[in-house]
Amino acid sequence: MPQSLANILVHVIFSTKNRAPLILPETEDELYPYVASICRAHAVGGTENHLHIACSLARTITVSRLIEEIKRSSSKWMKTKGARYRAFAWQNGYGAFSIGQSQLGSLKGYIARQKEHHRVKTFEEEFREFLKRYQIEYDDRYVWD
Repeated sequence: MPQSLANILVHVIFSTKNRAPLILPETEDELYPYVASICRAHAVGGTENHLHIACSLARTITVSRLIEEIKRSSSKWMKTKGARYRAFAWQNGYGAFSIGQSQLGSLKGYIARQKEHHRVKTFEEEFREFLKRYQIEYDDRYVWD
């Protein structure tokens, strides 16, 4: 086959450093499209302390490289948004979960409903549920920065 083709869909989750509530409504309206422009995003959303991204992974890049670029570029961009954001940073780690094409629609809806979802569940509870659902072993002492 002369051509290499792929459709790899990934659900990426990461928070602000120490889950600081720094993604304010006036910033998220610009941040989400900015993040979407960095990657091949199908949906970007979250709350004041974390992001969810549904994106396609190019066949020539690793998940870690993709997330490194998203975090580096968006953190640099956030720091241009005023004095309150000069120390803005993302957490060191992340969650990346594979999804199938048939799951993309429901994931996009889930991402769009983040604010209502987090009225009853913390980011930490949500993230632990994803780790359990995807059967990822972890030590709680090292999940949070």
